Amino acid sequence: MTSPTAGARPDEVRRHNRTALLRRLHVDGPSTRASLAAELGLNRSTIKALVDGLAETGVVAERVPAQRSGAGRPSLLVLPQPHAAVVLAIDIRVEQVAMAMVGLGGEIIGRDSWNLHTRTRDPREVITHIVESAKLLSDELDLQPVAVGVSVSGVVRRSDGWVHEAPNLHWTNVALGERLSAVMELPVQVGNDAELGALAEHVRGAARGASDMVYISADVGVGGGVISNGSPLRGTGGYVGELGHMVVRPGGLPCYCGCEGCWETEVGEAALCRALALPVNASRGAVVAELRSLATDPDNVMHRLGEFTEWLAVGLVTVVNMLGPELVVLGDLFTALPEPVVAEVRAVVQRRSLVSRAVGGTRILSSPLGRDAKLVGAAEAAFEPVLGTV
Repeated sequence: MTSPTAGARPDEVRRHNRTALLRRLHVDGPSTRASLAAELGLNRSTIKALVDGLAETGVVAERVPAQRSGAGRPSLLVLPQPHAAVVLAIDIRVEQVAMAMVGLGGEIIGRDSWNLHTRTRDPREVITHIVESAKLLSDELDLQPVAVGVSVSGVVRRSDGWVHEAPNLHWTNVALGERLSAVMELPVQVGNDAELGALAEHVRGAARGASDMVYISADVGVGGGVISNGSPLRGTGGYVGELGHMVVRPGGLPCYCGCEGCWETEVGEAALCRALALPVNASRGAVVAELRSLATDPDNVMHRLGEFTEWLAVGLVTVVNMLGPELVVLGDLFTALPEPVVAEVRAVVQRRSLVSRAVGGTRILSSPLGRDAKLVGAAEAAFEPVLGTV
């Protein structure tokens, strides 16, 4: 049902239906009026009134489809107009900040990025650079964003964007959402990077249509985002997803978080560098290049990455047993892993996870969104409150 509860005022009903229609077009793309009526459970006159109203304000347009089928006059497609509502998406990583202007419908209109070094990771410097770069990008594209979404690799309180701790950035108690909102004079949504990666995969990636999924990503650290019964699992205060800090090897290597033997010490970027015999501070490009080179030598893959693969599988067995997802999506640096590694992880999870066996095998896939996943997720977080006001 798309209608609000019985007894709602007509204007509330119209607003609700308008938001539902816009969300459908934003997420799933162009559609005919007839299909929209059927999917949203609304009559054709209601759909006509909604589409006509959105078209008058330039939020949607109607076009003849490029490909026609059958005889007679083709049904017009209703298309969201990217420039009608634009958000600024920001992904704060340990070594880089990326930003993009994203239009209605999910189109990335323009982007920028810059590297972070130890001396430039201070929150004040990062915020200043974000504001300056956003102004330059906005002027270049002649677009003004209506909201901001931020992904950050840390423990984040979603209600106000408070970064409790971001160990790999060396941030503690940073009021990121409040400070960005104050200087940019826009609503700001801040989320944990892996949580927003999961949102991106659920809305636009490998997990479309999946009700229960886990997104696992590797950068310098390892994080996880969870979609449960179609909605993000956020935990108390919004603090959830620090799967990289599960202790898998008691007495193992020290972790930035202050513990020892965390999963990310065995499968994070540094662990991958060790497995590939690269310097621990090797560039991301060097790591990916080595993985691609290794993928052309399948006989040598498990020899080089056997222990890494084992620890990745050990952690995923625990994740699958605890959360019971139908799908696990491997993101970020994990997308560069050679297929024999992913295949072995699948086999181990199927063999050793009681839950995976019970459901007939948990699917494990690499993200099709790659490094853009967290930018896409940040944009979707920014759009969530915007779609009801466009």
